[in-house]
Amino acid sequence: MSTHNQPPEPAGETDRRISFLSVMLSVFAGFFGVQSDANRRRDFASGKFWHFFTGGLVFVAIFLLSIWGLVHYLLATTPTGQ
Repeated sequence: MSTHNQPPEPAGETDRRISFLSVMLSVFAGFFGVQSDANRRRDFASGKFWHFFTGGLVFVAIFLLSIWGLVHYLLATTPTGQ
């Protein structure tokens, strides 16, 4: 008999690791400011800082390279008006 009044953990909650896809989705949602409170709590409880840090750096690098590529493409395809 337990002296604590906590409900048992739901199935699947005993494994505290989160998947690579979950980390990337959390980074993506956090980048745009639409992360849910439940996911934020899950990330802080079971995620590792370096996974999110690395995912954030990768996402920012991809984002910046995409913007850079788009600007160069638009400059190369835009008529100069001469």
